[in-house]
Amino acid sequence: MLFIASIIGAIGARLAGARVYGCLTSIVLGLIGALIGTWLSQKLEIRDFLHYQRIPILWSIVGAAIFVAVIGALIGGRSRKG
Repeated sequence: MLFIASIIGAIGARLAGARVYGCLTSIVLGLIGALIGTWLSQKLEIRDFLHYQRIPILWSIVGAAIFVAVIGALIGGRSRKG
């Protein structure tokens, strides 16, 4: 499960245009992305067709990208590519 979270976090960060500094950061981004993505998919009532142990993979990636983009905007792009 942590391996899947790290992949989700890394993909979400790349989509948001940020660098990922390590495996633990990717795992945290993936877990937070899963929470945000699950909440967002329930609010929009759109189901994901790709699941892993009841975790919507695509919505988790979207959630991680949203989280990274918001954090990047708040800290002024410090972790952005340049």
